[in-house]
Amino acid sequence: MPSSYRAIFAAPGTVSFSAAGLLGRMPLAMMGLGVMTMISEITGRYGLAGSLSATMAVSAAVLGPQVSRLVDRHGQRRVLRPTVLVSLVAAAGLVTCAQLRLPDWTLFVFAAAVGCVPSVGAMTRARWAVLYRHAPRELHTAYSFESVVDEICFIFGPIIAVGLSTTWFPAAGPVLAGAFLAVGVWWLTAQRATEPEPHPVEQHSGGSALRSRGLQVLVAAFVATGAIFGSVDVVTVAFAEAEGRKAASSLVLAVYALGSCLAGAVFGLLHLKGEAHRRWLVGVCAMAVSMIPLQLAGNLPVLAVALFVAGLAIAPTMVTTMALVETHVPRSKLTEGMSWTSTGLAVGIALGASTGGWVVDAYGAAAGYTVPGVSGVLAAVVGLSGYRRLRTPAPTREGQGKRDDREQDPEQQHVG
Repeated sequence: MPSSYRAIFAAPGTVSFSAAGLLGRMPLAMMGLGVMTMISEITGRYGLAGSLSATMAVSAAVLGPQVSRLVDRHGQRRVLRPTVLVSLVAAAGLVTCAQLRLPDWTLFVFAAAVGCVPSVGAMTRARWAVLYRHAPRELHTAYSFESVVDEICFIFGPIIAVGLSTTWFPAAGPVLAGAFLAVGVWWLTAQRATEPEPHPVEQHSGGSALRSRGLQVLVAAFVATGAIFGSVDVVTVAFAEAEGRKAASSLVLAVYALGSCLAGAVFGLLHLKGEAHRRWLVGVCAMAVSMIPLQLAGNLPVLAVALFVAGLAIAPTMVTTMALVETHVPRSKLTEGMSWTSTGLAVGIALGASTGGWVVDAYGAAAGYTVPGVSGVLAAVVGLSGYRRLRTPAPTREGQGKRDDREQDPEQQHVG
């Protein structure tokens, strides 16, 4: 492991909460795709499968920031465990209704409740932010590592979810995703030493973190970015099925995540001096351009290469986004702010999965790649139009920035 990554794990407890975060995030890459594969296997209806995946994403978008706001106020352990139980019960209900071929509306009811799942990635990033709030280089590396963890989930998650659901039994993917969620969250919340200190209600004046104009731009751009991810997932599964190799879709999607994983690992070793908002805009535009080759892919090998190249722009953009969130959101609302970016992605994934599924049903799998293409253009437009808001940090961090500076010792002030 390179020295930059070894350094961030010198703090006690970092290995344990990172491992727990990895397990807890596996459902991020498994549940939606697993449900989509399960429904398509049982019913053969990609429109229904995409709509259920979209329902879960929208539910997570609505409930996720509220869960994170409660976490900021009351702590991770007190909030995450009961919300995970609700999500697991709902996932069990969804699987049961699908297996029994109950009416479609029952599937949507349980799919909506599954969205109560917390943003485990935001919880682990909040722990890193507390540990290295005075060490920008270490925090950059930690955020890069978290992005790599995200992509590891997206490399292996689709393989596991689609592979099990297509070769074992249709519900295998969602069932295993629920097991990962339960173990990961229970393990994470058992680690109290690294848990961020909750902030009382009186410290949350000023309303939601989303009132930040900079955060609004990031979330809006991530809606379009999420539409890329959601539509690529749905369309790639359909494209592979049209080629007679549906199970291979998980491998193709893993290659997409692999590109992002490698880019994130390298990005974490760099100590860039330029302004973060400029790097972010370049990343968003690069993602948009990378969607063009997908329109020309005529077979799975070519598609895999195109997706690998497209993945190279993802992790660096995500890492830079988290750095910008910390700049534009008060520390007492940091978990909520990070969850809002996940919400933007969730909304986009919902729109992309649903739109991609209906386009595939209506016009065929190859035509479905126009959805991520258009989504990339929209992300670039939002980034360009909102660029000015990201240039100026929030005017106040509720006095915490000045207090933190006074609390730093001279040695910490020279870190990075």
